[in-house]
Amino acid sequence: MQDAGSTTITNVRVFDGHQLTGPRTVSVENGLIRDEITAPEQVVDGSGATLLPGLIDTHVHVETLEDLETYGRWGVTTVLDMASPNPESLLKLRHCDRVTDLYSAGYPAVAPKSTQTRKMGYPESMAIADVADADRFIDDQARDAVDYIKIIIEDPKQPGTNALPPDVIAALVERAHARGLKVIAHALTPVSIRTAVTAGVDILTHAPIAGALDPGVASEVAAKGIVVSPTLTMMRGLTSTLGRRPLFRALGAVKLMPKLEYASARNSTAAYLAAGVTIIAGTDANQDPTAPFSPPAGKSLHDELGLLVEAGLTPVQALRAATVTAAEVFALPDRGTIEPGRRADLLLVDGDPTRDITATARIKGVWIKGHRIR
Repeated sequence: MQDAGSTTITNVRVFDGHQLTGPRTVSVENGLIRDEITAPEQVVDGSGATLLPGLIDTHVHVETLEDLETYGRWGVTTVLDMASPNPESLLKLRHCDRVTDLYSAGYPAVAPKSTQTRKMGYPESMAIADVADADRFIDDQARDAVDYIKIIIEDPKQPGTNALPPDVIAALVERAHARGLKVIAHALTPVSIRTAVTAGVDILTHAPIAGALDPGVASEVAAKGIVVSPTLTMMRGLTSTLGRRPLFRALGAVKLMPKLEYASARNSTAAYLAAGVTIIAGTDANQDPTAPFSPPAGKSLHDELGLLVEAGLTPVQALRAATVTAAEVFALPDRGTIEPGRRADLLLVDGDPTRDITATARIKGVWIKGHRIR
């Protein structure tokens, strides 16, 4: 691995993950942020620009090294993969040099004959039939060194779905926590969200589009310390595209179309925010032809920040959701802020995104562990 060398960025506004500070100098050496260096190899004039921590997308689906390169060009320097039908291939892509840093859930926990195993390329052998199977699944995942556990929690009344029963979900959560693994729940409906909250998951991914949150759920989520990644980009896409692709027509998803409203996701996000729930930024970006919608890698996180602001977050809250808060939630203490000793994952943008969130997409430079890649 080649040394990243040293860089100084001068006269630049800095959003350090918490707040904006006036123009100053930020130095980078050997992949880390430093207090000061005397003779940098490169000097970048940051006049008129803002320096941010590299962005973190907390919900993606990665397939190739090229995917990671695309994320990097958009200033997304860390991604959390939320399940893959080929987890072995992802192991080779984790923590590679000069590309976006990857973490992964491996296989998701699903019911037998689930949509994932019948239509999306996941092996039926990974499906979980009972509580004993749940323990086996978590032990296998831990042996394979996954970074966290993803559970697909479905509403059993929805057409075309096979749902894990509550006792199996509870067993998965208990075993994962005993193994020191966080649990992320895919939950799209008020019923599945209630099931996930009752089971004590750590993170809810997706905001509901098939009805409003049940009364009191947002407060319960806050009280239990459950984090929410609304994936508003995906939710907006689902409400406009679900049922149009042949797979989802075959599954009967078109029958849900009259019930699906993006406003439900936006309003649920606002309710979570009002209740004091921690919100993190994720997109569900993917390149899967079987998916009902495919947010583009990298670009979609900038869209997500805008949608979070539309849902009621301030620009600063949205930026935190994709930097320091995401890093804290996933226990990544070496990134998410700009301070000495942290990884030099940096995004330089034109303008001030604490006032205009769209400025995050006006990219002037990207560094991954001190290497300038854009």
